[in-house]
Amino acid sequence: MTTAIEPFRAIVISRLAHALKAEGRSVIHMEFGQPSTGAPPRAIAQAQRVLGQDGMGYWESAPLKARIARLYQDRYGVEVTPDRLLLTCGASPALVLALSSRFQPGDRIAMARPGYVAYRNVVKGLNMQAVEIACGPAEHYQLTAAAIEALDPAPAGLIVASPANPTGSVIADEELARIADICRIRNIQIISDEIYHGLSYIGPQPTMLAHAPDAMVINSFSKYWSMAGWRLGWLLVPGHHIETARAYIGNLFLTPPSLSQHAGLVAMDEDEVLEGHIAVYRANRERMLAAMPRLGLKTIAPPDGAFYIWADIGHLTDDSVGFCEALLRDTGVATAPGVDFDPVEGHRFMRFSFAVSTPEIEEALRRMEPWFAARPPL
Repeated sequence: MTTAIEPFRAIVISRLAHALKAEGRSVIHMEFGQPSTGAPPRAIAQAQRVLGQDGMGYWESAPLKARIARLYQDRYGVEVTPDRLLLTCGASPALVLALSSRFQPGDRIAMARPGYVAYRNVVKGLNMQAVEIACGPAEHYQLTAAAIEALDPAPAGLIVASPANPTGSVIADEELARIADICRIRNIQIISDEIYHGLSYIGPQPTMLAHAPDAMVINSFSKYWSMAGWRLGWLLVPGHHIETARAYIGNLFLTPPSLSQHAGLVAMDEDEVLEGHIAVYRANRERMLAAMPRLGLKTIAPPDGAFYIWADIGHLTDDSVGFCEALLRDTGVATAPGVDFDPVEGHRFMRFSFAVSTPEIEEALRRMEPWFAARPPL
């Protein structure tokens, strides 16, 4: 029996944004977590070189897997062997792979609310049960060990994201350790989505592997490496699960694009370019935070990482979809409605992505400030 899932409403907003742009309107895309920068230039040059040399068949790059394994040693001091890494067409297939290969229909999978829309919908689409844990200001908009310990019965799995989408909030290392301990005691399989690692404004973020060696870890080239359209990511699995996961990926997804793997290997060593992107996001973050009071938005999640502002608009609307659509039509600024990320409270929240250029941030704020000022309170 097929389970109905909700649409990704930010995509609906984006379709309208592109339609308005086709009509000649000026549109600023702040609806998706998609870097406005492209892949590092040397990565693009490498892709251009191999286009005429590589047959582009089904392929899993051993050098790329070895380089990703070295990333865990260099960034976290954690040893990972390349055979535990499965290359995927981005983080989305990695999530499907982790869930489908590890759990059964009917299993309960816990996650934060608000949280990335696909967590809830992919779990439901695979005929599992999404157990959403409300996380607000008191919890730093993040999961806590106490909340996981209180779940009765214990879920089969837990999806953790730090930094998180849509909030940008992070889980402190000590709390990550406590979460890992609770999951170990209660036999809860951890899936750690670390796609926003490298995008932190409060210092380096630890990997869940440091506390839970058997965690399944998702990452992607889409965010830090600015390669969203290249569709390249990975799933790291425990050794005892690798053969099962390989059987699933071979039947469901085969391999990611060969061209992307060639480019991704080069991109991983472009530190100067990549850190330059972070400097842009940091400047954009400062501008957005300074502007929030001028927009009348006083309650936001702490954007410790990623590139999002999660803002309470409950004093202005109880329909975040209609609110974001009106903002787009009136100003040309596309944003994401909160109901994507929180089906309970999201009608009074919205998400801004500041992964665009700094001039676009400044122009978006110039357009939005009078628009918000003119909105009557409820």
